Formats: sequence, structure tokens, C-alpha cells
Amino acid sequence: MHILIAPNAFKNSLTAREAAEAIKKGLKQSKLDCTCECFPIADGGDGTADLIIDKFKGRRIVKKVYNPLGKHIDASFGLIDEGRTAVIEMANASGLRLISKKKMDPLFATSFGTGQLISYALNEGVSKIIIGLGGSATVDGGEGLLRALGVCFTYKQNEKLSEQIEGMAMLIEIDLSGLDPRVKECEIIVLCDVENRMLGKKGAATVFGPQKGASPKDVIILEETLSMLRRIALKETGKDMGKVKHGGAAGGAAAGLFAFLDAKLVPGADYFLKLTGFEESLKKADLVITGEGSLDEQTLEGKGPFAVAQLAQKYNIDVIGLAGKVPEKENKALRKYFDVLLAIGNEPTELADAMQLTKVNLIRTAKEVGNLIALKK
Repeated sequence: MHILIAPNAFKNSLTAREAAEAIKKGLKQSKLDCTCECFPIADGGDGTADLIIDKFKGRRIVKKVYNPLGKHIDASFGLIDEGRTAVIEMANASGLRLISKKKMDPLFATSFGTGQLISYALNEGVSKIIIGLGGSATVDGGEGLLRALGVCFTYKQNEKLSEQIEGMAMLIEIDLSGLDPRVKECEIIVLCDVENRMLGKKGAATVFGPQKGASPKDVIILEETLSMLRRIALKETGKDMGKVKHGGAAGGAAAGLFAFLDAKLVPGADYFLKLTGFEESLKKADLVITGEGSLDEQTLEGKGPFAVAQLAQKYNIDVIGLAGKVPEKENKALRKYFDVLLAIGNEPTELADAMQLTKVNLIRTAKEVGNLIALKK
């Protein structure tokens, strides 16, 4: 039996590559006679750029940028396709992992550093930029990254917009005359790991604001500022940031990239699998094992394991999903794509402790999966 192992990252526990290796190790410890191919996947979330750069044996470039709270850090981006394409991960410059939980504050956090990485990539003469948006600390609609590229934001009394996101509620004009002209000559592909639009009950502020440290009052302020940004952007560009699918990714940065830089917003998982030639590996497989931290109905909204399961279904290949958490009750929507769903936990454990045990639990569960298949054979 040839098994294709294609997990997403287990957030805050294991990278996709580490998860794949753990599953392979468990299978090899089992009684099952099998060969394995590890094909770690991503959907635009944290770790996407690294997987793409490694897949194409790209070159990494490190530059000084501002982190979400305005402090200098080193951040990298990659060059592939003989230097013609840059691969940028927003989390490297503007990510939640760059600041402590106590300092999370989306009313101040800025995406400026990501704009700096885009500018540095343009300095390399690229004609295409691929951006993974997952894991950001910001809810600024891309205002920060646009400022880094020369866009000028002004508000009441014609003063420059303060770095405090709350100030956007007083925004009256966006001047695009200073925008780096090289942007117009460059194709920008944005890999999104969510389908949410920028505004509303399922928007960037309401859904993702609390995850980034926003209080209920902050969420109201953030919704107001993004709404103002949308109104001015519509006037200046003719594009509605509030209506575009995936626009809520990275705190509305996806919508900002769409409206001001003519970026193409795409489902990150589908794009990743096509770019990396996943289907060719899939055709050789007898079984697919995928997974991530949680497999639930949100998985069906463009997450990596769902994209894997969809493609496997195309070739009538069975799919096993492993996760730290699966639905307690039978979920018919998930069952359409996953033949087996298994939670990897061994006994009742606090979440923080369970996350520390992810590798051990993946190895153990994969071993038992292998033993079970071996019984059938």
C-alpha cells in the first residue's frame, strides 16, 4: 500500500512538515506493509511561504521591517522561478506570533511591515508576488502595508492619518499618486485561508478581532474604521472592499490588496495544491491521510484538508482525517469527504497540555491506523 501523507499545520503545535513526519513514523512502527510520501500542505495560513519556497528550492532574503507594533525585526521572503516570483508570508512581518499575548492590540497593530516586504521584493525585479495572509495580528484593512508602498491617508484637518487604527474613522481622503508604480507592473496573488468578507457578522472585526486581542468595544470601533475605509476606497477606486469574497482575510488586508493593488484573491489551499503539483502525487496513492488541529464544519470553508479530500474524491481514493478535535456528533457534511475522522487525544487533557503532546499522539494514532488496516489485509 502506498500512502500519501498530506497534513496541514497543527496550529501552535506542529508545522505541516513535522506533522507529516510524525504520521509517517507511526505508520512505519505499525504492522502495515506500506510505502509513504510526505506532502505537507498549506492553505495561505502560517507556514505557507516556507513550504512553497522549499518545494521549489527557492532563495530566502532577510530584511529589516517593522513588526505589528512598530519595532524593528528581521523578516524574510523567498524568490522562486529563477527570481521572477517572490513568495511573502504576512505572518513573518505582521504576525500574531511576533508579539506576546499581553501586547496584542488590533487598534494599534499595523501591516506596514508586510508592505515593506512587498517593496523589497519589487527591488529584486520580480514580475509576480504570491502572498500568504494567515496568522496576522492586524485588523487595519491593509492600511499599513499600503502606506509602506506610498499611499497617503488623510483625515479631518488634512493631517496625516495617525498609526492608531481608531483614527481611520475620521478618514476623508486616500491619495494614490505616491503608490509605487512598480506595483502596476507586477501580478499579485493573495492566498486566503478564509472565505469571510471584510464587514458584518462574519467579517474581519467581528470574527477575527477577538482572536487578535479586541474587546467587544474594540470590535465596534474596528468595524466602524473598516466601514469608513471601504467608503473612501469605493470612491477612489470604484472597487467595493466589503463585497469581495475572502476580503476579511488578515483583518481585511485581502480586501485592501484587492481594491488598491488589483490583487487576485484566491482560495489558498487550491492554489497551493495546484502550484506544487499535488495531484501528480495523489494519482500514485492508495490512501490519503490528512489533518490539522481541528476538523469541523469550518474545514469545509477552504481549509487545506478539505481541498485534499476533494481531490482524493476525484480519484476515488479513501481519506483519513486526523485532528486534535473532531465533532462530537456525526457530521454529514464532513462525511461526504472524509471516510474516517479520528481525534488523536489519548485521555482527558487540558488544551495547553494536549498541544504539547501533538507529536506523540499523532505517532501513536498513525501506528494504530496502520495496525487496523493490516488486520483487514
